[in-house]
Amino acid sequence: MKNKAYPYYNVPQMLDLKDMMNRLLREKPEQTAFVYPCESGEMKKSYSDFYEDINAFGTWMYKKGIKGAHVGIIGENSYEWLVTYFAAIFGGSIAVGIDKSLPDEEIATLAGIGDVEVAFVTGTYYEKVSGKLDKTCYNLKDFEEILSEGRQFIKDEIPEVKEFLDYELELDQTATILFTSGTSGISKGVELTNRNIAFEIVHTSMLFEPTGGVLAVLPFHHAFGLVVGILMVVNYGMPIYINKSLKHVKKNMEDFKPQTMFLVPMFVEFFHRQIWAEIRKKDKINAFRGLMKSTDLLLRTGVDVRKKTYGTIQKVFGGNLEYIICGGAALDPMYVKDFRSWGIEILNGYGATECSPSTAVNRAEHKKDGSVGILIPGIEVKTTEEGEIAFKGDVVMKGYYKNPEATADALIDGWYHTGDLGYVDEDNFIFLTGRKKNLIILSNGENISPEELEQDILRDNAVQEALVYDENGKIVAEVFPVEEHFGDTAYFEKLKNKVNKGRPIYKQITRIKLREVEFVKNASMKIVRYKNIPGSAQYVAPSEIGKE
Repeated sequence: MKNKAYPYYNVPQMLDLKDMMNRLLREKPEQTAFVYPCESGEMKKSYSDFYEDINAFGTWMYKKGIKGAHVGIIGENSYEWLVTYFAAIFGGSIAVGIDKSLPDEEIATLAGIGDVEVAFVTGTYYEKVSGKLDKTCYNLKDFEEILSEGRQFIKDEIPEVKEFLDYELELDQTATILFTSGTSGISKGVELTNRNIAFEIVHTSMLFEPTGGVLAVLPFHHAFGLVVGILMVVNYGMPIYINKSLKHVKKNMEDFKPQTMFLVPMFVEFFHRQIWAEIRKKDKINAFRGLMKSTDLLLRTGVDVRKKTYGTIQKVFGGNLEYIICGGAALDPMYVKDFRSWGIEILNGYGATECSPSTAVNRAEHKKDGSVGILIPGIEVKTTEEGEIAFKGDVVMKGYYKNPEATADALIDGWYHTGDLGYVDEDNFIFLTGRKKNLIILSNGENISPEELEQDILRDNAVQEALVYDENGKIVAEVFPVEEHFGDTAYFEKLKNKVNKGRPIYKQITRIKLREVEFVKNASMKIVRYKNIPGSAQYVAPSEIGKE
């Protein structure tokens, strides 16, 4: 198995999203762009279909006077969501993606922060949202009617048709506002320009090239789910299957048989836990570990028997999955190694909404376990004197919308300061060691990254989630166990001793608290660490994935 630097992929170039769509219309108009479930089974849309729908929707928006506006888009992942997004940007409006699962008051707050003038809401959430927003709201349940009207406007050659079609995007014009999902629970509107998005798509694609279908699971209001999971794949011209609900992920994988998936660690950890639970039920842990060692050894000699040996595991993911691009939070290398043994490569990446979002990713044939990847070409990285990672380049946001103080704190001389601690090695691979604001500073002056302890706790099969923090000068670990270990204090006392073994006293956990409910999470499915939060997002628990 080779693992060394190799040339970047030859990526289709683009100036902006409109330029990208015009190229696809010329080169592969009948290529399948999107597949998604509908009442009659499955709907397929080619790039020609997609382009025509964007133009019809955009013309309708212009006819309604929606131009140069801040357009809110709220709802579950859907084809309608994407058409609205493209139509808004193509017409010079700013697309504002808002998490549909937030409490009503938070949705209204974010719409206010983003100066949303008009909102498009999917039918599932229309009743919930429309009454709370002091804005004009359109129900995307009427999507086909809107398209029908738009097509008629195009046929009738009304003036708005040419006005919409001829609109020229400016590179440094704000295209979208997406909200951060920081663990402090305080969201800020990140302004990304046409230049930011185009540069991100092209240059991240130079490190990874999907060669088959992609199952889109991550929410479209999230930068990773939208820009990397959708727009980058569209630029390559690969088909995308739209998952509308996490409850259908398993069935979608079986039906669509994706080659690539973009996921956050929560999904990887969940699937990993489920696979080992099945092995444990058969009382074959030791035998299976031995089998993995054998097939790993064969792989190192150039003999790959993983597809045949682990066909049952691969079948869970549709039988065709080669790559999982994982980002949004830290991922223990243990998961990477286990999935690699089973024939699925996890390529860990790194970024932030403020960086459009990706800044690094491990490559298929050039990777370092434990790193968050190699720097994408065309941008710069540095570490400050405090060890904080910072980036500079065309992926860096325009700023936080109408928040100059926060912008000034984050952008210093053009460098975006991430708040992450880490280092960059001689090959431009980035390694993270923790979050600057999460550091536990003890009375003896010692600094501790809670992530280090959390990672060791999470390796235990009885643990679903863990959070380490300082409580009155003592290091406490709060744990959400698997159901069979609820209230099992004796088990977790032993786990505490195991984690503490070999660590200096100041780095040892003094107490483990057990929970019976999951931690509150943000849109990236990271645990919200701070408790002074006016409201919290609703989310689908990992245990609900795959249930009807």
